[in-house]
Amino acid sequence: MRVIRLIPALFILLMPGSAAAQDWAEYFSRADFFRVNLPGQPAVQDIRYGSYFDNMYPARVYSVAAGGERYTVTVVDYSDAEKIQAERRKSCPPGSVCTQAWEYDVRGALDHATWKLVQRDTTLTFLGWGVQDRIEGRILRFTNADKSRSTVALHMHEDRLYILESTVPPGAAELGVFQHSLQFTDKDGNLVRYKSIYINGSPAPPREEQEDNADFRERTKGDAPAR
Repeated sequence: MRVIRLIPALFILLMPGSAAAQDWAEYFSRADFFRVNLPGQPAVQDIRYGSYFDNMYPARVYSVAAGGERYTVTVVDYSDAEKIQAERRKSCPPGSVCTQAWEYDVRGALDHATWKLVQRDTTLTFLGWGVQDRIEGRILRFTNADKSRSTVALHMHEDRLYILESTVPPGAAELGVFQHSLQFTDKDGNLVRYKSIYINGSPAPPREEQEDNADFRERTKGDAPAR
């Protein structure tokens, strides 16, 4: 693990509060190609996620509740977008919106997810562009009706949309370590970091060599592939 990821974890140990007192640990999902730090083992739920043009895509939600705080990772799989659109088109009236190209769903995934978030009954306090391991995304922060606060990071990698959301009670410190701990993996279990900005749908730039890949593969080789 690189030093840049260990520094936020140190702040967790020094902070008072509910989540800070929990045993934060690395969680790895082989099925959805990511690892992240969480304050406990997440519950996992399969759902369907509505897209820009109302197609329904398979998705999975990983969630942990810890002392009034909540952490979720939602992963939406757009990799079969063309096939899903083709099936839906069979029953679409000619000229209707559901005959639109599947590329709209994939290209518009980040913006569509952002739009859905800002429609909530909350006060948006920040909206900006961001990167994680040079994979572009969006960062949003909200103050909710009950004065709790939420931070959301969105990233799109290899046609999968990642939505990381944390919510803390009124007065509690926001733990950005959750979003910043996200790392992406490939089908071989290697950690992924690029040398320049990665934009989903465009040619991928060269990767940086990850010094801890061998250690990571060794530690996770026995993990169950379903999750």
